Amino acid sequence: MGWLERVAGLRQWTRSGTRAPHKPLLLLYALGRFQGDAEGGLRYSAVEEDLQRLLAEYGPPNRTTPAYPFHHLVSDGVWEVRTDRGPGSPGSGVRELRETGATGRLAPELRAALRREPQLLGNIARLLLDLHFPPSLHAELCEAVGLELEPAEPQRLSTARRQRDRRMRELVLTAYEYRCAFCGYDGRIGAVPVGLEAAHVRWWAFGGPDEIENGLCLCSLHHKLFDKGVLGVGDDQRILVSQRFVGHSPSAREQVIALAGRPLVGPQPGARTVAAAHRHWHTRQVFHGAPRPATGA
Repeated sequence: MGWLERVAGLRQWTRSGTRAPHKPLLLLYALGRFQGDAEGGLRYSAVEEDLQRLLAEYGPPNRTTPAYPFHHLVSDGVWEVRTDRGPGSPGSGVRELRETGATGRLAPELRAALRREPQLLGNIARLLLDLHFPPSLHAELCEAVGLELEPAEPQRLSTARRQRDRRMRELVLTAYEYRCAFCGYDGRIGAVPVGLEAAHVRWWAFGGPDEIENGLCLCSLHHKLFDKGVLGVGDDQRILVSQRFVGHSPSAREQVIALAGRPLVGPQPGARTVAAAHRHWHTRQVFHGAPRPATGA
């Protein structure tokens, strides 16, 4: 089994589309550290805060711990852990990992392969990003873990699970008449829409179909906030705004906070609205915290 296949097959807890990006986030973080220091190890007590921040920012809404992937990633053959006593992980308990000086690093065979094949690191990183996160978060996630990726070569990885439908963007933008479903933005340069994107409600990486009832036409700002769990869609097709979002500027109030409780803009008559199953997935797996009350604006 090649390294890409092994990474694509990371064992994760999954049930009904539940997100469990703990191992992918740890592996991305380890790749970023390897890129900067190929010989360095990651002492749990030293990186715990970084890993916890990644899970809070890019993981599911429920609170979790980086101790779980630090221990369990060993079983996937891409990671090793040593303590002050010698090889082997002391378990998945936070106290044990801290007190024993547990230190993780990429498995020796993977480190050797990364040295032999310079392009392998980028291929693994892109595979992890594609399989576990929406495209709108890829660049900032790379920055968060310290990864610098070269432009991808135009090739298809054999481990890709399915092919995206390239018609999705045009179908969704047409259904919403080229307007952001949250704010109504409809900018163009000539006849070409600019700053408008087709957002998956249930992420493609988690079985979300390339269909209108799983899509929203969103401007670039609201697409990013939607994928970060700041914005959502309620059962009544009204906009949810997370109470965890904080912004004091007039722009933050007008472009985000004031959206709470507003109805979606579109879709046009005859087009399918967002399906309940996809809305519920986004609310459970992406949206952070409780929604703000409607502003009355």
